[in-house]
Amino acid sequence: MEEQIRVRFAPSPTGHLHIGNARTAILNWIFAQKSGGTFVLRIEDTDVERSSLKSENSIFDDLKWLGLDWHEGPDVGGDEGPYRQSERLEIYKENLDLLKKKERAYPCFCSEAELEKKRKAAIARGENPDYDRKCLKLSQAERENLIQSGQKASWRFYVRPGEVSWCDLVKDELRFETENFGDFIIMRPDGTPTYNFAAAVDDGLMKISHVIRGDDHASNTPKQILLYESLDWTPPTFCHIPMILGPDRARLSKRHGATSIHEFKLKGYLPEALINFLSLLSWSSETGDEILSVDRLINEFDFERMNKSPAIFDLTKFNWMNAYYIRNMELDRLVDTTIPYLRETKIDTSDRARLKKIIELVRDKAESLTQIRELVEPFYEERVQLTDGKTIALSSKDSSQKVYWAFLRYLESYDTVEAKTFRSIMKQVQKETGVMGKDLWMPIRVALTGQLHGPDLAMVAEILGKDTCQKLVKNLLV
Repeated sequence: MEEQIRVRFAPSPTGHLHIGNARTAILNWIFAQKSGGTFVLRIEDTDVERSSLKSENSIFDDLKWLGLDWHEGPDVGGDEGPYRQSERLEIYKENLDLLKKKERAYPCFCSEAELEKKRKAAIARGENPDYDRKCLKLSQAERENLIQSGQKASWRFYVRPGEVSWCDLVKDELRFETENFGDFIIMRPDGTPTYNFAAAVDDGLMKISHVIRGDDHASNTPKQILLYESLDWTPPTFCHIPMILGPDRARLSKRHGATSIHEFKLKGYLPEALINFLSLLSWSSETGDEILSVDRLINEFDFERMNKSPAIFDLTKFNWMNAYYIRNMELDRLVDTTIPYLRETKIDTSDRARLKKIIELVRDKAESLTQIRELVEPFYEERVQLTDGKTIALSSKDSSQKVYWAFLRYLESYDTVEAKTFRSIMKQVQKETGVMGKDLWMPIRVALTGQLHGPDLAMVAEILGKDTCQKLVKNLLV
């Protein structure tokens, strides 16, 4: 019988969706799509103090913005729910009871302060700071006395000596000696499970076939495998993908700039560009192509081509890729996508035909939708404000003033300004004034846009229209 592919993405709702977690979600989703499998969304919210419904909803929104959908989850249900860990506490208790019966779990009454003191002492002696099994040695009477005195216990998993190994889809064969981590806590005194216990129980009961996650979790895997085996479950196939690092090869963090999907969305990046870029971190297509549609990613993705080394988040390359998607997006969709960013300004978006012309003109100069906004804004200004010393000096030059006067005179002869008309006017201005090249064109660009560089000036003039061109050039007459 062919294995049913079931993968999961299990974020903690403690903030916005991080780039690294988003990449994990994307690769799980792609794998499920490629194999015709099931993509499960599970919320790991047992950290009550840091978890919030607001963060959970933010994660839902970010995943939907990326275009990722899930077959089972807190909002859509499913046969293996509930899908929030906070709603599964009784399930964890039942599985803890199973481990107790098998004598694979025992209560630990040691305080955190006591454990920390022991850890430091072990490290000072050059030993592994694993638990010394003090509470395992307690008699039943001693345990009952501690409980009656008001002591609350954690529950530890009894780890037998030996080795845990598995064949990882990315890292190949990995081996861990159990003596390196010892008996670990699976249930806290307040009845909430630790990460390793909850994840193992959830993955087992939800029939997860492949666990695809960051390689910072590789050290958790041997503990989870032991839990699987103790609960008589077959461990899933594990796949630990390389971490994403900043340009300085340190773990990607706030000091490297934007690190969440929410931030990149606000900055005007496109979801298809983000999926394309994140998928190529530590992976490449056999074709060598870097621009890959979602369909191509699904068809071509294979963990065998994933590099074992950490991936570097190259913002320059991401900007290039986002610019490519902006240039090649269907124009009406680009207009629709850009309008929410324009509404943050005083720009009137009611004249769609005019706005469409402007966006078509400036799109090739933009790496993000916020840059499109910046390029669109000058077309809606009643007066261009020159704040840069170079533009002020250029507009004041005698040659520039000659160009302005001549331009206004020839412009008066036309009822409207089209790109063809504008170029004809500029030829006449050149012939009359003798001013050529950038000394001819740049003063007009500064007058109409306030910038030294920009999109095709003839099209800028056509979009602005005769009256606006007249007004803006007159503003710079000395």
